[in-house]
Amino acid sequence: MNLKEKISQDLKDAMKSGDKIRLQTIRSIRALILEFEKSGSDKQLTPEEEIRMLTSAAKKRKESIEQFRKAGREELAKQEETELEIIMSYLPKQLNEEEILVEVKKLSLEMNATTIEDFAKLMPAVMKELKGKADGKMVRSIVEKFLGGN
Repeated sequence: MNLKEKISQDLKDAMKSGDKIRLQTIRSIRALILEFEKSGSDKQLTPEEEIRMLTSAAKKRKESIEQFRKAGREELAKQEETELEIIMSYLPKQLNEEEILVEVKKLSLEMNATTIEDFAKLMPAVMKELKGKADGKMVRSIVEKFLGGN
């Protein structure tokens, strides 16, 4: 089942259950899919584009949470957190710091990247490998720490 079919089914389920936040979030994802489809007459939504789309939506929610917390709007931050959890459920399982570090070590050995000067060649390779599976800020921090610690 592709993302569009899953979203359609989940939209029906959310309508039946009356979960307003889930319904609103799924509708926003569906709107992103429809917008993508309208952008090109023969474009098909590939798994990579699905991940990119969902990652972008998740990133927007994370930024909103941060801004709402700075403004002291905890109720809005909580709503954004709920939406973020729903969006994350459509993404691949997110890796933790240890799992990311294992990938960083593996790729650094393959590329012979050992110093902070190698950051520019290692970081893109790690991000390509972990696309959609890890937060970019966390990956950057781990790569910097790894290269700086050697």
